[in-house]
Amino acid sequence: MTGTQLGWRPKALHTAGAAADETRMDTVELLVGDLDAQTAFYRDAIGLDVMNQSGASATLGRSGTPVVTLTHTPDLPPFDRSGAGLYHTAIAFPDRVSLSAAVMKMAQHPSHIYQGATDHTFSNAFYFQDPEGNGIELYWDRPAEQWQNMPAGWMPRNTAIDPNAFLRTHFDTERPEPEDATVGHVHLQVGDIPTARRFYVDTLGLDITFDLGSALFVSAGGYHHHIGLNTWHSAGAGPRAASLGLGDVRLRMPARDDILSLADRARHAGVAVEDDGHAVRLRDPWGTVLTVAPEAPGA
Repeated sequence: MTGTQLGWRPKALHTAGAAADETRMDTVELLVGDLDAQTAFYRDAIGLDVMNQSGASATLGRSGTPVVTLTHTPDLPPFDRSGAGLYHTAIAFPDRVSLSAAVMKMAQHPSHIYQGATDHTFSNAFYFQDPEGNGIELYWDRPAEQWQNMPAGWMPRNTAIDPNAFLRTHFDTERPEPEDATVGHVHLQVGDIPTARRFYVDTLGLDITFDLGSALFVSAGGYHHHIGLNTWHSAGAGPRAASLGLGDVRLRMPARDDILSLADRARHAGVAVEDDGHAVRLRDPWGTVLTVAPEAPGA
């Protein structure tokens, strides 16, 4: 199944942004130093399946939906934690049983680094790092009617989750493996929020859902956020140098015409666009690559 066929994802609403309402996140590429170890981690610690492995690359996902592509680039230096790049890749699960299965697998894996768990009003989220320091969020969305169509200006409440209590309540020994999974959102570190707003809102056409000053959350179709942008560790950061960590961020739009409209907006804003006749590639102000492709026929 593709992400648009996952019935547990919230229904897209018509919103003011120029991006198509059915825009969604796709696979995240990570540039890794140890392909075998990272592949084993995403397989064993989260429960993703190895969907394709060839040469210097491996793609992992669940139920036929790709989630992460790992590309072996051992000659690159480590990611600068105070620079622009990946904050975390957020993997969404259809229910709390599947989420608890992934969290249990992660908790039992010797290489995980646990960073906390939060009830964000719209989701339950658990935060980790992989062995090379890439941030990971595992989460479940509350029913859309509880957070879509909220009054203008509402802000989510953040409440700590006791992970042991969550697992005692939701882990099901008869369902010890997560079921469907997909990239729900991607959170990026950027140098400043006004510049990020001009690119991700004015050029990409996403809607602002929450503006915290030091962080901006944007989406299409009324989702709580498809992309998060923060300066918590990266204020003032300039363009990214080549390093391990984030390769590219991939999005899907319903049709090629939606992508051509995006390309036109980008060129008008002075952003260089690469178009191979199917997908387009462009870079945000810090050099993060975004690849935008149409949904496959029949998706």
